Amino acid sequence: MNLKQKRLLSTYLFLTFLLSPMAAYAADITEQLHRPANKTFSQETRNQADSLLRIGEQQYNAGTADKAVESWLKALEIYHGMRDARAQGLIYSLLGKGYIRLGRFKEAEDAFRRRLAVARDTKDFQAQIFALNNIASLMLQKEEAKAALQTVEDAVQISRNIQSIEGEGLSLSNMGLAVAALGDYNRAIKLYEMSLNYRRQTRDPIGEASTLNNLGDAYLAMGDYQNTIGTYGAAMGIAKMSRDRKNQLRAIDGLVTAHSSVGRYPRAFELLETRLIISQDLQNLEEELKSFESYAQLYEKLGNFPTAGNFYERAIVLAQRLDDSQKEVLLLDRLTQLRKKR
Repeated sequence: MNLKQKRLLSTYLFLTFLLSPMAAYAADITEQLHRPANKTFSQETRNQADSLLRIGEQQYNAGTADKAVESWLKALEIYHGMRDARAQGLIYSLLGKGYIRLGRFKEAEDAFRRRLAVARDTKDFQAQIFALNNIASLMLQKEEAKAALQTVEDAVQISRNIQSIEGEGLSLSNMGLAVAALGDYNRAIKLYEMSLNYRRQTRDPIGEASTLNNLGDAYLAMGDYQNTIGTYGAAMGIAKMSRDRKNQLRAIDGLVTAHSSVGRYPRAFELLETRLIISQDLQNLEEELKSFESYAQLYEKLGNFPTAGNFYERAIVLAQRLDDSQKEVLLLDRLTQLRKKR
């Protein structure tokens, strides 16, 4: 996988997890969990497991994924003893999500593979689709594009067998990612266009914006700036309307790259200003850091080294606040190299 493909991969990797129905399950465990009769365990024991699941969801939403994982593992132990397969499957999905946030990808993949096994045992085809997509995404993260493609092809087939429009839209989009990672952008574009048809049928603005961003990535990789700008622009508009800040920021990043590539620097700076405002409104220091870094890179490209240096310095301050030593070292190196150009 070349540097351009790695750059594109890093922007879309975990959208599958956001689109899977995990949060809906956890929000109303009473309705979602099938509770088989099991007289060996008391209602109090089951209530304890359900409570741990809810506590884990609250901990995850509060940003403490490590505590959430601990709570879910305790719940899993209880559900396992009760032989409640559906509840175990739900917990494995949540654990995968938690491990992803912690950067523990190997454990996340194991959790999703266990989720897949449970879904197969219980003949839960919808859950199989999401599990396969998540596994494929993690394979892409490991640069195993061929294996990811084979995995997501299974998800496409299951989606067609059960006529799941939502599943086919998601699976075709991720299939496009795998194909793009292999360098076949023309085929990826066709897959994204097919995916868009399904995502529009389900009126899924987040999914539609995500796939449009994927499509923009493919056009950008091919150097087709006209289609790149139009596609990212459509993604940005949909994401703005649905208040989907993640896809909105991603579309802006693509547009900044495309506009600056064809010399439209005023438009690129307008977009970066919007990006910074959104990041600050969200009080998201990581996104604010990315905005400063993008400003610095653009000013550096234009030869305005003093202003570029100022933005690199502001980005370094945020890297220190985030305790991101790796990013701090990288930015310091760029600043050092920049000063040599003055």
